Amino acid sequence: MKTLILASLVLAALGANQATAPPAGPTVHIKDFAYHAATLTVAPGTTVHFVNDDGEAHTVTAVNKSFDSAGLDNGDGWKHTFTKPGTYAYFCALHPYMKGVVIVRATGGTKP
Repeated sequence: MKTLILASLVLAALGANQATAPPAGPTVHIKDFAYHAATLTVAPGTTVHFVNDDGEAHTVTAVNKSFDSAGLDNGDGWKHTFTKPGTYAYFCALHPYMKGVVIVRATGGTKP
């Protein structure tokens, strides 16, 4: 009985009894100097994850300056919650030709 209790404690300490949930919300990957998906439609309150899969640093900077990730190195991630309906254009401050748009619609879901 003591062995069973000890084994349970060890497994619990190692996190074996905890489920790992995938990140909620859509993800925009930054790769080959582009945002994938470049246009994303979401519902208000959606958190969008941005992940830099590129070998160069990039940013996610709103054209209207309402959000800015600062520099993201390879493997870095950043997230932003879009609370109000509207169209949010963004770009990379380091590579201004890189552009994307998040459209927030009250009746929308996510679509690539």
